[in-house]
Amino acid sequence: MKKWFVVLALLLGLALAAAPEKKNVTIAVGGKSLVVYLPLTVAEQLGYFADEGLNVKIEDFKGGSAALKALLGRSADLVVGYFDHIVRLQAQGRDLEGVVLMGKYPGLVLAVRSDLADKIKSVADLKGHIVGVTKPGSSTNYFVFYLLAKEGLKPTDVSIVGVGGGASTIAAVERKQVDAISHVEPVITTLEKRGKIKVLADTRNKAGAEAIFGGPYPAATLYTHRSFVEQNPETTQRLVNAIVRALQWMQGKSAEEVVAVMPKAYYQSDPELYTEIVRNSLGMFSENGLFPEQGPKTAYKVLSMFDEKLAAANVDLAKTYTNAFVERALSK
Repeated sequence: MKKWFVVLALLLGLALAAAPEKKNVTIAVGGKSLVVYLPLTVAEQLGYFADEGLNVKIEDFKGGSAALKALLGRSADLVVGYFDHIVRLQAQGRDLEGVVLMGKYPGLVLAVRSDLADKIKSVADLKGHIVGVTKPGSSTNYFVFYLLAKEGLKPTDVSIVGVGGGASTIAAVERKQVDAISHVEPVITTLEKRGKIKVLADTRNKAGAEAIFGGPYPAATLYTHRSFVEQNPETTQRLVNAIVRALQWMQGKSAEEVVAVMPKAYYQSDPELYTEIVRNSLGMFSENGLFPEQGPKTAYKVLSMFDEKLAAANVDLAKTYTNAFVERALSK
């Protein structure tokens, strides 16, 4: 019996000591400084990737669709973006899989310019107007299409233009280049504080998200090709370990404590405003990284509202995510 335990201990020790298949990893992200992706920066800044024996390079793009292109083109190993993309790409025959959930609420907001608020009082009133999104084909874009579909409108009933991330979006609103925007923090609160926008639809909290989507809606996700996961299970596990550790570190932390580990470039123009934005956003993040069972179903229902090809496709939602790596990370 003792001999058996010794052998088992040795095997466990070897498993725990397994080296990552790929130490140098590239992660693409569409707007790293956007608050919805904050756990990625926490993991990077606190050295959690390095603790896992990984050299992680984060490539920053202007929108989620551009980051996704890097993944599909194989210039990035994984991507941090919205769960939406996984569902849509599965329908197109691309086998992508989410391995850890960072955002349990999307944090997406649709807002109209304040000087047009008397004319555009609802989503239905957007017909014929210009709506700014991070980039066409991004989740900020899909949010607009979904809200239009709920009102019986088509995607072509508005003009969608890409306005990028932070400063460029603010400039587009202030210069009146767009009539409305679909975006996330820190852009929304910054424009609200300046009196430049009025919110029409808000998914920054549970009540708003579930009222709009009708259920839990998985948002910011670390995902990749299923083939990468299968070929690099130890590397994937270590990446998930780092993200789960970041999510757990964030639980119970004050906004000031979180801001203290952020790069100064994120908040140097207005530290107090950025701290307020983080404080209002902390509830968006997952406590543990697990995907809720109903989440993918909600995402598919929402996307099918405006995408006829997706609605007609036979998507195996069980293949869009796995909780296996997160469960192992939580059991450590």
